[in-house]
Amino acid sequence: MSYETLLVDRDDHGVVTVTMNRPEKKNAMSLEMNMELTQVFDEVADSRTDRVLVLTGAGDAFTSGADLTPSKDSKDADAFVAGGVGAALHGMRRLGRLVVRLHDLPKPTIAAVNGVAVGAGCNLALGCDLIIASDQARFSEIFARRGLSLDGGGSWLLPRLIGLHKAKELAFLAEILSAEDAERFGIVNRVVPAGELEKVVTDLARRIAAQPPIQISISKKMLNQSMSVSMAEAVEFEDVAQSLAFGSQDTKEAMRAFVEKRDPKFIGE
Repeated sequence: MSYETLLVDRDDHGVVTVTMNRPEKKNAMSLEMNMELTQVFDEVADSRTDRVLVLTGAGDAFTSGADLTPSKDSKDADAFVAGGVGAALHGMRRLGRLVVRLHDLPKPTIAAVNGVAVGAGCNLALGCDLIIASDQARFSEIFARRGLSLDGGGSWLLPRLIGLHKAKELAFLAEILSAEDAERFGIVNRVVPAGELEKVVTDLARRIAAQPPIQISISKKMLNQSMSVSMAEAVEFEDVAQSLAFGSQDTKEAMRAFVEKRDPKFIGE
């Protein structure tokens, strides 16, 4: 399938790389991009062969956030500032559906942040399971500078990732963080030289794709819900999930591979 605002590439390892492709606008998220991203996330979620999703941006940016710049051929601004409260709410709910889809995606996700990631773009990256940043990357919860409050899931993600006080610091000051500062805050997993970003992310994605897909999906689900359930509920979920794993073909394959001193080959069964 072809897209107007995205490049989608699938390799033979089960890695799907989705590139936001509006480099002339720092990959600002138009309504069309929003809808196309939602569609791709649904496709990956439903696919038996897609195992890992990598999200990145074309050119020298990840994404500069929502496109709020009016233009003759764009309806994006009409859905926000120019269109009144009703139109703004309609546009924001599209964004809301997108970030929830990303969070709920039953496959591991990696943000390869190659440049600026601000506003909703920053929170789109934070919504991925892992973030690998180029040393040229920049992050900001820039909303306050634009007369806005947090969106894109930031109010939920930030306290869970870095704690409440640090989250408030990022929201209140709206500062631009370097990749190194973002790593210090605990926002990113790794910072790598710009020229090595693609290789590092590809290698990492393929390593994850080689793991048992059902068990990885269940582990992701358990970790995502860990802060909203009791210890007893979490352990019960673990007990049930592990019991199912012991009956799976992939677990049997892992046991055979261990005895035979070879790498297992997981098929998702």
